[in-house]
Amino acid sequence: MAGKRKLEHFDEMKTFPHVFEPSLEEVFRKDYKQKGKWNSFFDKNLPLVLELGCGKGEYTLGMAKLFPNKNFIGIDIKGARMWRGAKTSLEEGIKNVAFLRTRIEFIESCFANNEVDEIWITFPDPQPKDRQEKKRLTNKLFIDRYKKFLKKEGVIHLKTDSLFFFDYTLEEIKKQNYNLIESTHDLYADGFQMKEPLDQKILNIKTHYEKIFTEKGHKINYLKFHL
Repeated sequence: MAGKRKLEHFDEMKTFPHVFEPSLEEVFRKDYKQKGKWNSFFDKNLPLVLELGCGKGEYTLGMAKLFPNKNFIGIDIKGARMWRGAKTSLEEGIKNVAFLRTRIEFIESCFANNEVDEIWITFPDPQPKDRQEKKRLTNKLFIDRYKKFLKKEGVIHLKTDSLFFFDYTLEEIKKQNYNLIESTHDLYADGFQMKEPLDQKILNIKTHYEKIFTEKGHKINYLKFHL
């Protein structure tokens, strides 16, 4: 029954005007047709923000509601999860949000130079084994991909319950001479204040998985940097 429902969701998502699902042939070693044209899809030409590994899209939708003066794209390969966020955004009439179903490895095929203003990486798989390092979304290989489309002063945010992944990213920032703007091992600790007040509103958005982590007593780590 669950498998049938998943297939129905996949079929329904193909009808959503704000969901893009490029085939492997469309992104492997070539530019996707939407590259450089994302803001032409939205009603207004506004700063563009990506959420990598968006899951069910809670963060993408939450940010879109908070910031109608920006456009947001949630990116993930798992369509069964993405369906929920895409469906909700249609039901609620949220116009400044879209979803892109593809692997992050192909992201440079989807966005053009200086097209993106900001990136959010929310609760990614920490890939803790040494042989998995190249799969970590803050590894230099991935950051070099982001450089190809992120604006010069564009920022990258990381929110994670994994202390390992958080510390790994801090080391990468130091090793690669990126500019760390702010960081904390305990985002919701009393007294922690963001340098940008609006960031606090964003950081209070909690995904399904973050709620599970916090209920188990996990501290939430956060950092912000630019390249």
